[in-house]
Amino acid sequence: MNDLPVLIIFLFLIAFLFQIDFIFYIGYVISGIFLWSRWYAPRSLRHLSVHRDFQNRAFLGEGVDITITVENKSRLPIPWLQLIESIPVELRDGPSLSKAITLNGRKSKIFKYKVRALRRGYYRLGPLQISAGDLFGFVENRAQLIEDYLTVYPQILPMTHLAVPSKLPFGILTSKHRIFEDPARPIGLRQYHSGDSLRHINWKVSAHVDTLLVKTLEPAISLETYIVLNLNSGEFSRQFRYDGPEWGIVVAASIANHLTKKKQAVGLATNGADPLLQENGNLVEVNKLYDEESGRLLVRNLGPDNGSNAVDAFVGKDSGLIPKPIQPAPGQLHLMKVLEQLARIEAGNSVGFSSWMPGACLGLNWGVTILAISPSGDERICRALHQLVKTGFNPVLLIIEPYANFLEIKERARYFGFPAYHLTGRHKLKDP
Repeated sequence: MNDLPVLIIFLFLIAFLFQIDFIFYIGYVISGIFLWSRWYAPRSLRHLSVHRDFQNRAFLGEGVDITITVENKSRLPIPWLQLIESIPVELRDGPSLSKAITLNGRKSKIFKYKVRALRRGYYRLGPLQISAGDLFGFVENRAQLIEDYLTVYPQILPMTHLAVPSKLPFGILTSKHRIFEDPARPIGLRQYHSGDSLRHINWKVSAHVDTLLVKTLEPAISLETYIVLNLNSGEFSRQFRYDGPEWGIVVAASIANHLTKKKQAVGLATNGADPLLQENGNLVEVNKLYDEESGRLLVRNLGPDNGSNAVDAFVGKDSGLIPKPIQPAPGQLHLMKVLEQLARIEAGNSVGFSSWMPGACLGLNWGVTILAISPSGDERICRALHQLVKTGFNPVLLIIEPYANFLEIKERARYFGFPAYHLTGRHKLKDP
């Protein structure tokens, strides 16, 4: 196309030299087509409307239908239009979108394709490369539809029971501790004993049987829970450096989902790195570094010298930004907030769990149950949890790596005043 003006000048030069009308005619036609193409092709893209519609959140294994709508708002047709969509490899569920079409004036076309959420993460869809030009290929103009993002939640496993003690005496979860009886949960009657409260006497039934009967109450607890997840890859053994953090995220998501269904308050803190940050209530990208193969948003190392102080977040040792803790709260919307952070979070060489954990638990209410999910339970971690015991919290250690010496860890935890459980597989979540 760059040589076309030279060709036109050459044709007119030949026509002048030899006075050949046919060559003049060819030169005029080519010049007209060239000028028209140069004028119309860029304007055709200005009148082109392209947008992408899809559900931007999905659970693991779900298919996501994506619709690309292309509309020509001009009266003039677009002779040819090429659309090429960038789709992450880890989301592909069929052929990618690559179309070449002709679009008449005031017309639109809809294209659909499907992706499948096969792995948790925060993925980029697009950009959509758009190319348009004239019928003869003299001019080609390009544009882009900016990328959109898909959040794939971590896997959630069903839990039938959560054997975690609590210090909070009111709530809706049943308990074996009679000291936590709920007056709103009568389950029967028994004979009156000296010392029973007169408020618990069932006077109507007592008058009918001519003896004092006291209402028996179902014990209940309130399990306000704060999940503290260790994603410092340096504390995982080498063979579990990848699978260990992923399993820890699954455990955290499953517990959060289970407690939310029981109408309990759940919070989350982790020393992993989140590529997105909360700033004034909105998610902000710290970097736009994506893995070209998987399409996942990566974590770039940040430090005080390159702008990390401009956002309200903790700075990790080597692996990016540690997100602000999510304080415990009930409700499905709050659960989605927790799951979104678990979807984006990545393990890395972060701060040590034992030194970071006490600061992450600041501001919690007295008696909150702290579920510390960690690959190990060495003495430093146990001492850090012991400090939480002394400040009125209810820590529970959940070990997620298979250890032959778990009994030693369990005994160490008991010595420091809190329980420890071993969650190494799906069956353990059903009855930890």
